[in-house]
Amino acid sequence: MNWEKKLYGFLQSLGIANPGGAGWLAVVLTFLLALAVTWRLIPTVREFALRVGWADQPNARRLNREPLPNAGGLVIYAGVVAALVLATFLRPIVIENVLAEVLTILLGGSMLVLVGFIDDQFGLPPLFRLLTQILAALLLISSGISIEADLGTPIDSTISVFLTVLWVVGITNAINLMDGMDGLAGGVSFITAMSLLAVSAQFEARAAATLLLAALGGAALGFLRHNFYPSRIIMGDAGAYFLGYVLAGTAILGSLKVTTLFALVPPALFLLLPVLDTTQVFVRRLMAGKNPLSTPGKDHLHHRLLERGFSQRHAALTLWGITLLSNLVAMKLQGMTGFATLVTIISIVVLLSFSVWRRVRAKGN
Repeated sequence: MNWEKKLYGFLQSLGIANPGGAGWLAVVLTFLLALAVTWRLIPTVREFALRVGWADQPNARRLNREPLPNAGGLVIYAGVVAALVLATFLRPIVIENVLAEVLTILLGGSMLVLVGFIDDQFGLPPLFRLLTQILAALLLISSGISIEADLGTPIDSTISVFLTVLWVVGITNAINLMDGMDGLAGGVSFITAMSLLAVSAQFEARAAATLLLAALGGAALGFLRHNFYPSRIIMGDAGAYFLGYVLAGTAILGSLKVTTLFALVPPALFLLLPVLDTTQVFVRRLMAGKNPLSTPGKDHLHHRLLERGFSQRHAALTLWGITLLSNLVAMKLQGMTGFATLVTIISIVVLLSFSVWRRVRAKGN
């Protein structure tokens, strides 16, 4: 068809006519399927969660003043899995080429969704959650998904394992710690997923990352339709762990080789805001003589913006803007053309604006 030829030509000009070897049609389809499933399923899950008591009570970290259903993470997970399954049936050759890597990340993500959901409803010891996250990180390493250290030392393999575990566990918890205000973690995850998608789409070896990021981006956007202030549902630890783990895994999927510690800067820039937020909380608590792993308090970046008089909406939009800026720099450092970067940024802004507009227009619905 003529429109297909035009779209193919446009994507070629961006360098993503065959994203990551996955095929642009499969990527777009995966994104839209995840978006549709999450967008439509959340109201039903929200009603069920309210009936059975799956809800977060107001606490020191969250800003809600009444119980909020916390099963949004299950819907994000379902949206990602459903999109990838449907993409498998519709484009079997595409998914078969990267099936092992996709399943590895989904398996680790599934473990964390289960642990996060149990913790949301019943509470789990912090040590148990940490050990599960380390196990999920080791699962990636055992499948060849790791930060490859090449520092010219005899212990490069040990350094590789350490850096990969630190990266995965750190990002997983950083996203979780940001989930203290409506729309923040979901928006940051969506921006990061779409930026990483634009980069991975340029490389044949990163087809698995491309498909996973397309599904994750669609699911995060569908969730934001119901999570931007005033939120009607939150993702809970289940969703935050899943988003953080998949973002961490796909960020290193491909051929990330560390020859100096500065080689970690580009991938870290994609997730700069969660990293900075977690780091400043850790440092401030140490300087105050407090346990940095103590009960979450109101010492995160979004809390500081609220103290300065920002509304929840304005605070979320401000932090989204910072995330967008850091991802723009990261995309440039990854070698993306100015045109491709501009199109990616505009696409992210348009999609976020649409989701926010629908949430604001819906008011209490």
